[in-house]
Amino acid sequence: MLKEFREFALKGNVVDLAIGVIVGAAFGKIVDAMVVDLIMPVVSMVFGRLDFSNYFIALAQVPETVPLTLDALKKAGIPVFAYGNFITVAVNFLILAFVIFLMVKQINRMKRAEAAPVAQAPASTPEDILLLREIRDQLKR
Repeated sequence: MLKEFREFALKGNVVDLAIGVIVGAAFGKIVDAMVVDLIMPVVSMVFGRLDFSNYFIALAQVPETVPLTLDALKKAGIPVFAYGNFITVAVNFLILAFVIFLMVKQINRMKRAEAAPVAQAPASTPEDILLLREIRDQLKR
């Protein structure tokens, strides 16, 4: 059983998948940082403040001593319907998906450019094959 597991774990597909997950996680952090730190500030500047994370509805009575912020309500244990955070994450996802789409489109364009096959002349038949064909033809006569 240990031998079978070792064979399974060392198969090319499993190793490739592991590498893909690791690279994907690192790539996800890079793209997330790009969206949060580079793209969203520009979008916010153009369209106004797009941070909806503090939009919520308190689902219970809020004591007067607790400030009306999402963090304070969560710390106080008051249930909140935090729809703004979902909107922010959804907008970030759409931007992230668009950036990845553009990157994949460019990669596919580069692959097509380098994959354009050049018409090659048919390979010449080796001399020994020609000699064998000649012998075959003479034997047929």
